[in-house]
Amino acid sequence: MEFKDKVKYVRKKLFLSQEMMAQELGVAFATVNRWEAGHCKPNYRAQKAFHEFCVKNQIQLED
Repeated sequence: MEFKDKVKYVRKKLFLSQEMMAQELGVAFATVNRWEAGHCKPNYRAQKAFHEFCVKNQIQLED
């Protein structure tokens, strides 16, 4: 699963808007939007924040 698919899957599973997910991860709305569209990939810090967010919400993703 590509990162863009992971972001969308987690966001939909938790019924979050892109804006809400951005706030949870401490990034801008535009950043989440670009991730989902596949225009860019997150840096290490953002990947770690996303992983921790998934663990906190008990969502397991394949690597």
